[in-house]
Order: sequence, then structure tokens, then C-alpha cells
Amino acid sequence: MSAGKISKYPVPSSPGATATMRANRRIDTRPEILLRSALHRRGLRFRKDVYLRVEGVRTKADIVFASPRIVVYVDGCFWHSCPKHGQLPKANQEYWHPKLARNVERDQEVNRALQADGWTVLRAWEHEPVEQVAQRVYDAVKV
Repeated sequence: MSAGKISKYPVPSSPGATATMRANRRIDTRPEILLRSALHRRGLRFRKDVYLRVEGVRTKADIVFASPRIVVYVDGCFWHSCPKHGQLPKANQEYWHPKLARNVERDQEVNRALQADGWTVLRAWEHEPVEQVAQRVYDAVKV
């Protein structure tokens, strides 16, 4: 199953769209920072933004607990096509549809590869309540 070829990067639809996309961060997003703080308050120690390579798949995990082999990703609703909040932009759909579909496909590939290598993969949406996510992570680490 392939999401198809992603077309050449399109001309932005407006200066506002350009500003919005440039403001997106790859690391240290607000949901990540809030989650890390909540985990730290619970006494958990971890590494952040860790590069992992397993079975030919490369990934940067948002949070890693090395000893229990647990990785945590905080997925943005737009970039990872949240079923609740993810929306396909109206402009440049020929670019965005395959791009976002490939992100979802890559997430699944990463999950399978990490799990096959003995890792537990936890994913949270940016809109999930941080304390709920922190408790889910805490429960997985403390098992």
C-alpha cells in the first residue's frame, strides 16, 4: 500500500499560509513540552528527540525510555491526519493529500518495525489531555 508520489512543493496559497507553516516546529512543540513536564513531575526520566534505526526504518522519537524500551510520539493532528481534527487543506490538494497519507503510512511502518524489535510504541494526539497521556505513559513504564 503506497500513498503515491508526492508532487513538487507547491506555491503557497497565501503569505498567511507561509507564515503558519514556517511557525511549525519539529521538536519542542507545546504538547511535547507539556507532556515531558507532566512525566518529569511523576518522577520519570527519559531522553528526548532520539534517533532510532531498526529494520531499515529511521525515526526520531519524541520521548524514549531506553531500559524498558518504550518510545512515545506526540502526533500533531494536521501532520498525522487525526481522525477527529485532521483536515486536508483546500489549496494545493494534489500536494497535501499524498504528503499527509505518506505520513500516516510511515507512522505505521515505524510502529511495526519498533514493535518487531521489542519496543513498546505509545502515540498520543496533540489534542489529548496531557495528564491522561502522562498517566498512560507512566503506567506503561512502571509495569
